[in-house]
Amino acid sequence: MLESFPDATSALARARAIMRDLADWSTNPWPQLEPIKTAEQYTYALRSFDTARIIADRDPVVFPFLDELVRRDAIAFDAEQPKSWLTADLRLSPILADLWPLPEGVMLSLDTTVPFGTADTEPEDIATEEELDRMISVLGPLSLDISWNCGWRGLAELKDCGMQLCLNTVWGEEASELSLGEFGVWIRLGTRVAWTPEGEVWRRASGLLLGEPQQG
Repeated sequence: MLESFPDATSALARARAIMRDLADWSTNPWPQLEPIKTAEQYTYALRSFDTARIIADRDPVVFPFLDELVRRDAIAFDAEQPKSWLTADLRLSPILADLWPLPEGVMLSLDTTVPFGTADTEPEDIATEEELDRMISVLGPLSLDISWNCGWRGLAELKDCGMQLCLNTVWGEEASELSLGEFGVWIRLGTRVAWTPEGEVWRRASGLLLGEPQQG
């Protein structure tokens, strides 16, 4: 959509309004929190949350970094670990600020941290709208992509139709790309109708200010 939004809350409200006005039904949201990729996100995480999930390659290059986390009593590995990588819960604290940037082969994510998830959360888990509101309220500079499947009113084909909300990200053909301070609402019509006369008629009738159609 060719609309700009000042914050994540405004973009979420717009996405919900579009689904309310133009869809016969929609599913619960499927939120996907992106790993921490910037110093701003790292600093925010240390200041705002208690724990994070760290995943590291079994590579000698990252062992000194992991040893330092253990020395600072910030990490504890589970008894059983995969053979190719290590995973652990990291206790967040401002005393870890000097460890940025993270070594190559180390990923830090809050997707198992409340309100984004728990230790039992799976990547394919959906959320309630209330849970999504709590995520948005503490999002800050973190990057979150949310998907809904929708039954757009007036379309005969519903496969792959829905809404995509990109918060501090931009929707790309292969994957979303980090873009702090940018919040976008994307309409998915599905490949079977997006490039057909039916899809073009729907776009015009929707009254939405839409950009050029794209793959992805």
